[in-house]
Amino acid sequence: MQRMSFAAAAVLGLLAVVSPALADGGKMPRIISLTGHGEVRSTPDIAFVTTGVLSQGATAADALAANTKAMTDLFAALKDAGLEDKDIQTSNFTVQPRYDFSNGQAPKLVGYDVSNNVTVKLRKIDAMGALLDKLVQSGSNQITGISFDVSKPEEAMDQARKLATQDATRKAKLYAQAMGIELGNVMQVSEGSSAPPPAVPFVRGAAIMKADAAPVPVAAGEQTLAADVNVIWEIKQPQ
Repeated sequence: MQRMSFAAAAVLGLLAVVSPALADGGKMPRIISLTGHGEVRSTPDIAFVTTGVLSQGATAADALAANTKAMTDLFAALKDAGLEDKDIQTSNFTVQPRYDFSNGQAPKLVGYDVSNNVTVKLRKIDAMGALLDKLVQSGSNQITGISFDVSKPEEAMDQARKLATQDATRKAKLYAQAMGIELGNVMQVSEGSSAPPPAVPFVRGAAIMKADAAPVPVAAGEQTLAADVNVIWEIKQPQ
């Protein structure tokens, strides 16, 4: 079943509000409905890094043994960097055959690939560069993404909600003035949801970074926290 749209939910909510009046023989009230949007920018204080090892072998068992050894070293590096068990989570594990498609011949099985990835929650963003360097030196050849987030977004989200409400009210007053009508009481307020920003892509194939390189420079930037609100006003009847 598809998720109900923000606008459809607001209409159904309005019907629930006005249905008692209709049941009593009343008239459908005239309304104005506007959606407001609010955004607040905050500095991220946590980051998520997805890293791991891709290993190859003539057999699945060989590839798995090599990968297990490499991942053991990777876990040790994460622990050495101060990461706790609760902040390390396996995010992907695959075993796949590898074929040779060259010379226009039928595919020939030449080995197996084993990939194991973990997603790490880093609570100190300023340690990101050193961590990336340590991961590569420990044997990681897959660093597939970095994303940033705000650990306690409640205050910023509340501010975004206020801005969204102000935005909806501003537009409602503008429309009311343009149409020569007067806003009445608020009949309904419903909150929508804004999609979180996508993860910031970083490096695929971390082998491009040299083990003796300086710590990788990383910029966290700012995170946008957004809220949407739909407000329905009754239009005052002319005297």
